Amino acid sequence: MKPGMKPGKPAAIRRDWISKSLAGALLGFALAIGASAALAALTAGIPLVTRSQLVMWLVPPVWLGVLGTIYFFTSGARAWAWLGGACLALYGALFLSGAL
Repeated sequence: MKPGMKPGKPAAIRRDWISKSLAGALLGFALAIGASAALAALTAGIPLVTRSQLVMWLVPPVWLGVLGTIYFFTSGARAWAWLGGACLALYGALFLSGAL
C-alpha cells in the first residue's frame, strides 16, 4: 500500500488501459506474425507439412504472451513505443535477411 492511502480505499483504475490493450492486440499480433515468419525462415530444411503446422501454432502463444504482459508497462504510450520498436526491429531484420 502506498503511503497516505486509506486502508479501505481501492487503487484508482488507470485511464490508459484501452491504449495498452490496443497496443497489445494490434502490435502483439504483428509481433506474433513476425515471429512466425522468422521461424519459417529458420526452419527451411523441415518438410513443409511439419513446418507449416509449427509456424501456425506459434502465433497464439506469442500473441497471448504479449497481451498478458502488456499491463506491466507504466503507460499506454510506453507500450506503443516499445512494441512498435520491437515490430520495426523484427520486420527490419526479416527484410534485411531476405525472408520477406
